[in-house]
Amino acid sequence: MHALLEHFLDTADGAGKVMAHARLLLKLARRLNKALPAGLGDAATVANYKSGKVVIHATNGAVAAKIRQMGQRLCSELSQEGVECNVMDVKVQPRQIPWQSRPSTEKPLSARTCGVLRGTAEELPAGPLRSALETLLARAARRE
Repeated sequence: MHALLEHFLDTADGAGKVMAHARLLLKLARRLNKALPAGLGDAATVANYKSGKVVIHATNGAVAAKIRQMGQRLCSELSQEGVECNVMDVKVQPRQIPWQSRPSTEKPLSARTCGVLRGTAEELPAGPLRSALETLLARAARRE
């Protein structure tokens, strides 16, 4: 099964262009990683390459600024690999780490806060603000 898929990806009538582009991006990524200083290599990735333009995603603005400063030297380094590099476009793209997402936590209201909100709602004339406060009080979790 694996051999059939790899054969399909390598053939010209299959997805050969896609596989060739993927290999080129991997080659550029390895070269970029070697060319960047130790701290920046892990914070930047090659996102795309087209017509001499390399697109790099940096994890934050500081990394992006440093890579932009090194742009000409990096283009020269990447061109040594046999790939024409005229322009380097650096974009900030924070990494998505799914296991770091945190579910929302319940934040209960104290009895004092509920009393103040209830008193405020009772003093207000009928309208959207009073209705919103009453809805908040009805739905809010309370701290015992």
